[in-house]
Amino acid sequence: MAEHVLVPVDGSEQSRKAFEWTVDEYEGEDARITVFNVVDLSDPEYFEKAVEMSGEDVGEERYEGVLSETKNFLRRFVNEAEEAGIEASSDYAKGDSPSRGIVEYADEHDVDHVVVGSHGRSGVTRVLLGSVAENVTRRSPVPVTVVR
Repeated sequence: MAEHVLVPVDGSEQSRKAFEWTVDEYEGEDARITVFNVVDLSDPEYFEKAVEMSGEDVGEERYEGVLSETKNFLRRFVNEAEEAGIEASSDYAKGDSPSRGIVEYADEHDVDHVVVGSHGRSGVTRVLLGSVAENVTRRSPVPVTVVR
């Protein structure tokens, strides 16, 4: 079994299912989970969340708000894994390509297994950007499990 499992999460139902599958699969095993998110600072939705939090529309404050919100989001997953008795941590990367960020993180942080949701985007966005799960599966240096 893997010792270090990377679980990218993005707030989608599919990434939630991937996380839950990982917790079920690795509960009672000697493994650690890293819950991971790629913060896309070019995506207006990230900044909208930061503006809602702070009530201000200032660049640096928006940026800090996005990072704070991301850390809080990831911490909830870590807490849930720890409650199941699994060693867990969180991390994030800044970038505009979730699949690239996931693959690079797996390569640079001694990850043995990546577990991703089948898709987190829908409609035109999914067609234009391609499937993160598909790109990770093709490029990952380690085994990938895609959870539907």
